[in-house]
Amino acid sequence: MTKNRYSREFESQALVKVRERADKSVGTIAQELGISEGTLRKWVTNANRKERAATPEAALPIDVAASAWSAAQRLLALQETHALSGPELHAWCRQRGLFAHQLSAWREAFCASAPTQPRDSKAALRELQVKCDKLQRELTRKERALAETAALLVLQKKYQSLWEGEEK
Repeated sequence: MTKNRYSREFESQALVKVRERADKSVGTIAQELGISEGTLRKWVTNANRKERAATPEAALPIDVAASAWSAAQRLLALQETHALSGPELHAWCRQRGLFAHQLSAWREAFCASAPTQPRDSKAALRELQVKCDKLQRELTRKERALAETAALLVLQKKYQSLWEGEEK
């Protein structure tokens, strides 16, 4: 099996073609270029790694599933698409491999996760502590009752075995 060596220029042109692919798949572009799909995917993966190393985490990935995006990447996507609507938004989503409904869900999630006031969290914590203490007391009471019942059963069996021994 021989290894084909491609020039850096060819590789960079192929990467540009993948990034601007519109509705074409990576396999289709690989066929057009006359290279294997695995080679092209490897180039894309290596290029993404190099870009991630050179840029902060918030850079938007190209060939990573949207469900695997970090919170910073999702926020960046929301910022980029804030002013877009209609066909522009859908074109942006196609380019990144997203759907508009994913952006809407992310926006709702970010808005819903607004920080609460510290007083609210302290009150909730206190309420949970009171509930925990109450449950702990109830558990202790039930454990004692169970131990007492077990002791009574043992004594009852001993008593019965003593009387049975005398009758014989």
